[in-house]
Amino acid sequence: MLLATLADVRLPAASEARHALDFIGDPVVALLIATVYSFISLGLMQGIKHDAILKFTNECLAPTATILLVIGAGGAFNQVLKDSGVGAYIAQLAKASVFSPIILAWTIAALIRVATGSATVSMMTSAGIVAPIAAASPGTDLELLTLATGAGSLILSHVNDSGFWMIKEYFGMSLKETFLTWTAMETILSVVALVFILVVDVVI
Repeated sequence: MLLATLADVRLPAASEARHALDFIGDPVVALLIATVYSFISLGLMQGIKHDAILKFTNECLAPTATILLVIGAGGAFNQVLKDSGVGAYIAQLAKASVFSPIILAWTIAALIRVATGSATVSMMTSAGIVAPIAAASPGTDLELLTLATGAGSLILSHVNDSGFWMIKEYFGMSLKETFLTWTAMETILSVVALVFILVVDVVI
């Protein structure tokens, strides 16, 4: 990927070498090469049999399917919101609202996060809703709006969040302990981030 970046900077657009490096440096191809290389260097060269490598591969790569499904679902839901006009309708409401677009972005992301349990889905869906708000609110700092959306997507991690259960199981905590630590930490982080973003918005 680094070679592809250097090729884009140093080599002319018509260069065959640049096309080859761009192909190898594509994130999907680069990750595939790294994965295959790991099979050889960390597997076969260490005396690990093919069956064991296949077993490790299934265990390691299977969770990525869930991540891809979540991201895909978030993107699909985002497009549904755009095509249905919900985002534009919310933007019209936001124009007449007394609330800051930053607070609206944080609130929308927080509500979706609590409902779906996924920070990724929350951010992707909120982005589709917040984009028309940003377009309808001249002068809104897009960087702060992005940070507010990200901050809202962290709040109140609870039982519908896979991360909640990972923390619980890894540290051997009870549900109550996980709520009092992980959920509380995520919520404090989200709220404090919003406060800092609003302070920066006032200063700049």
